[in-house]
Amino acid sequence: MNLKQFRKQFPNEGACRKYLEKVVWPHGRVCPHCGCLKSWSLSGTSAWPGLYECSGCKGQFTVTTKTPMHSTKLPLRTWLLAMYFLINSSKGVSSVFLAKWLGVTQKTAWKIGHGIRAMMAGHAVSLGLLDGIVELDEKYLGGKPRFQQGVKHARGKATKKACIHVAVSRKGPAQASMIPGDSYAVLAPYVKQVVAPDSWIMTDQLQPYVAIGKQFAGHERVHHGIKEFARGKVHVNTAESFNAILERAKQGVFHFVSHRHLPRYLSEVVFRWNNPDPVEKKRNGLSTIVMQAKPVLEQLGILLNQAVGTQLRRTIYGGVAIPQPLFGG
Repeated sequence: MNLKQFRKQFPNEGACRKYLEKVVWPHGRVCPHCGCLKSWSLSGTSAWPGLYECSGCKGQFTVTTKTPMHSTKLPLRTWLLAMYFLINSSKGVSSVFLAKWLGVTQKTAWKIGHGIRAMMAGHAVSLGLLDGIVELDEKYLGGKPRFQQGVKHARGKATKKACIHVAVSRKGPAQASMIPGDSYAVLAPYVKQVVAPDSWIMTDQLQPYVAIGKQFAGHERVHHGIKEFARGKVHVNTAESFNAILERAKQGVFHFVSHRHLPRYLSEVVFRWNNPDPVEKKRNGLSTIVMQAKPVLEQLGILLNQAVGTQLRRTIYGGVAIPQPLFGG
């Protein structure tokens, strides 16, 4: 779907709201406050379009209540257009360019982007454990220090760069998280959280993986230190391909990513990686399978399924944070 087709699909606010209600409530309206299935529409001079009242808790809500679009003053079309740009980009969109394309300020575009990434994070959680052959790799993400004559700068774990662990199933799905380090105490519980125990894992020579591998169906390693990058089907090239995409997004689009917001940027890369379809293509008489992105509306549906319950609000300092309950719970 190109941009002209997208604008035709969503010509006005009514069409946008109708689409959101269809996707967010596929089986009928659900109160985001209490989960009640019975509600009625409110009308009158003080009621805005799409406002409902729950018959259970008597709370009022719209399709954007308790989502990243909660209490938004922006048109819904602006939000859907921002989702369109982030879904269709190959490596991401900076808030500066997103602001130009949407006609909003950079600060507003920055918050919109993080709201969409928060929904992408919810999709990654919903995927469950990775299985089959799973490749594991670590990456230290950050900028290079300035050149200083006669000074040899530390690399990798000896720096303040963020340590990222990547797990990629050769069936397709991936998971990526920022972790405090690459010791056994850190890696073992994380790998157990994202990889099914009956999986066969592929790693490099990092020592903690020797013990971790014993907890799974099988474990094979490649030795990068002696320039061994593949031994038959034993390799971590798929995970390193994911790392390369992440590095290009950081270098070419975002330039700097703080540790505080890095998990949401990782979710964006993971979302794009996890939403292709295998397509058969023929070239020179030979058939090959290539991965092609799902249709835009299908990806929008996947994204918006995570909307309710995902919230991101402005802080008093101008940043964003997940709102906490007023009285605990």
